[in-house]
Amino acid sequence: MNTEKAARLERTAQKGLSKKRTGVRFPVVGVLDNIRSAYNVGSMFRTAECAYISELVLCGITPRPAHPGVRKTALGAADLVPWRYFEDITEAVSLLRGEGYRIAALEVTPRSTPIQEVHPAHFPLALVVGNEVTGVHPHILRTADLVWEIPQYGVKESLNVAVAFGVAVYFIVEKLQS
Repeated sequence: MNTEKAARLERTAQKGLSKKRTGVRFPVVGVLDNIRSAYNVGSMFRTAECAYISELVLCGITPRPAHPGVRKTALGAADLVPWRYFEDITEAVSLLRGEGYRIAALEVTPRSTPIQEVHPAHFPLALVVGNEVTGVHPHILRTADLVWEIPQYGVKESLNVAVAFGVAVYFIVEKLQS
């Protein structure tokens, strides 16, 4: 480890912000619904590792960690974050619900509410993010316990899925800790 990184980690530990990465991960699962881009998936693996969430559930056409694009972007995070694969998103969500997770879809819809409404009672939580073009599967949107959106202030109506996942996961983890 270089001295600059060691010094940064020491400062973080002294501030009490550091968590030992040997403990229990945060009770948040990221569910990736038919994500097309391996680079987006790799980015989400990095976010999942840095936010220390429980796992990623990859569904449908979502590229898996062996894909060169995932590996390139994940920079080793795909080896650190637990993950499972399901061909069918409805099967994955049903299993997670059976494991005690509340299902939250991240999508702008008439039913969605601002993500700022996340509450500690919503945990453990499975956050579903959808395909870059078609979004979250309609059945999941209909049956989700919660549908959240990230407020948009510009002309564009959506963020890149990996960026949205990062914003949402960090907001959720911060809310859980407060």
